[in-house]
Amino acid sequence: VQLQASGGGLVQPGDSLRLSCVVSGRTISGRNMAWFRQLPAEEREFVAGVGWERSTRYGDSVKGRFTISRDNGKNTVYLQMNSLRPEDTAVYYCAADDPYTHTRASTSDYIYRYWGQGTQVTVSS
Repeated sequence: VQLQASGGGLVQPGDSLRLSCVVSGRTISGRNMAWFRQLPAEEREFVAGVGWERSTRYGDSVKGRFTISRDNGKNTVYLQMNSLRPEDTAVYYCAADDPYTHTRASTSDYIYRYWGQGTQVTVSS
């Protein structure tokens, strides 16, 4: 399973970005998917997850601003990020679980077996 994240960039506070994670090699059907972010020398932080049954969950710092979604037909997961803040600056990683191994997307990074390479998001004026 290969994950390719894209869509990052340099934006100003208050702007929006949409990240995409295209999965190849296996279908995302049946898999919980998630986005994490990380700053240098810090642990990965859970951002958002979408379960194989389409339930969603979010980190406290992004609730109400970010939306995760999935398109199983395109084997792609999205993260719509609105009202971006400087503290959202990080490398964003998408992650995939093995099929039907958990009932909902986990907030713990060690649960996820497959990871993309990351895409940089920088929010600065």
